[in-house]
Amino acid sequence: MLRQTIRVVDRLVSRAVAILCLLLFLICLYATVDAANVYLHATSTAALKYKPKLDEGGGGEVLRQIAEDAVAWLSIEDTRIDYPVMQGETNETYLNTDPFGNFSLAGSIFLDCRNSPDFSDDFSLIYGHHMEYGAMFGALDAFYEPDFFRQHRAGTLATANGKTYSVRFFACCKAMANESLIFDPENGVNRELLRYLERSAAIYEPVPPESRIVALSTCQGADSIERLLLFGTLRELTLESGAR
Repeated sequence: MLRQTIRVVDRLVSRAVAILCLLLFLICLYATVDAANVYLHATSTAALKYKPKLDEGGGGEVLRQIAEDAVAWLSIEDTRIDYPVMQGETNETYLNTDPFGNFSLAGSIFLDCRNSPDFSDDFSLIYGHHMEYGAMFGALDAFYEPDFFRQHRAGTLATANGKTYSVRFFACCKAMANESLIFDPENGVNRELLRYLERSAAIYEPVPPESRIVALSTCQGADSIERLLLFGTLRELTLESGAR
């Protein structure tokens, strides 16, 4: 009788262990597939066919073929940053939405809702998720290293109203997401912001106070309010001045 009971208990334990192993396998499989889907969304090239041809005068109507919320196209040389820039009614709109309006944990690169969509403000703030392998704004990590920063100073920004800007990076820093000098773009560029960067940035090159500035921001961890930011100056290009 005792032996029968032991055999029954043993079979039940074995089945329970098998079921648990199966559940763990399915959970791991789901996590792997989910991570792959997030990565595929982050590295999707579907929007590249809408990238403006800079030698034809900027963004224009081609960006509107993505969505009405597409306000620019941002490219940084020798990185994977080559994306449309969206702008929603709030800063949550494109947090988990791709440029075509579909749900995506990778979200979109997007301009702060308080900024002017034509980048006419003296300080514009662009956000992007920190993704693995340099996708989205995960590539910003490399700019925190002085050697990489010095060798990758250039980018372009083509706006939906047909203007093209060169971007010249001058500072890289880490800051808390509640730092109002940075994360309230309505404050604009002022001497206090530039003094903050000069004092706090890991890398900083002085720029004139009247510079028009764009900042690229990404998170440093899911549970952290620390942000990594790359700052650049904007200079409008024309076909005659060498936009290409």
